[in-house]
Amino acid sequence: MSAWEFVAEDGSEIWGTLAGHMTAVAAYSFLVFNLLCAPCFAAMGAIKREMNNIKWFWFAIGYQCILAYIAALCIYQIGTWITAGVFGFGTVAAILLIIGFLYLLLRPYKESNTLDVKVKGLAGAK
Repeated sequence: MSAWEFVAEDGSEIWGTLAGHMTAVAAYSFLVFNLLCAPCFAAMGAIKREMNNIKWFWFAIGYQCILAYIAALCIYQIGTWITAGVFGFGTVAAILLIIGFLYLLLRPYKESNTLDVKVKGLAGAK
């Protein structure tokens, strides 16, 4: 018989088994993923209603899930590298993603010169 066959109503046996199979870094990255991923179905319904476009709805849900996965991947890979000393392809990907995020966050603002509006001409037009 496995440990999964005899579970009490309060689930006390599950927590010991889960703690034995999941590191603290994995648990933290799992929590970050759940905090950032797409919300419950009721909130998704509200997003769909407010956006009033099925394509933008799926874009918003996909964006939330992909961002959550990237954040959890970075936390797990960097955390595993720091705590266990494991360096691999996922760690390289996480470092590159963090560098990309930092670039997007800290890049200088560049004013656009493509939009040329003549305000005087518009004020007197009828």
